[in-house]
Amino acid sequence: MSDLHIRNATLADIDTVLRFWREAAEGTSISDDHDGVARLIARDPEALLLAERDGLLTGTVIAGFDGWRCSAYRLAVHPGHRRQGIATALLEAAERRFAALGGRRVDAMVLEANERAHHTWDAAGYQREDHWRRWVKPL
Repeated sequence: MSDLHIRNATLADIDTVLRFWREAAEGTSISDDHDGVARLIARDPEALLLAERDGLLTGTVIAGFDGWRCSAYRLAVHPGHRRQGIATALLEAAERRFAALGGRRVDAMVLEANERAHHTWDAAGYQREDHWRRWVKPL
């Protein structure tokens, strides 16, 4: 994995990230647009982690911390680069960030129907919590 480079996204990466998510991520989010990603980067420049190999975007994860809870979103690996340890490397980078910020537990948003993702999160040591339910309201 020495050829894998993980870095923070910048505003210049937004269009590339949005294209990448359309190809590599499962589902869409109400915030999957230029303004949404720009707000994320402006508010927390270290939250959006990108994995690159030979200058090509191969994976992403959003490692958000609100001062109380660590949240992982948009873990995605390009279909042509899966099963090469990229998700593991991204999660390890996110967990290092959380630990440095004083985080105590990571909550991950994972689509119920995304069985492949369930295996990835399980292999990384995460456990499903069935007693919680997500409630949402678009603003």
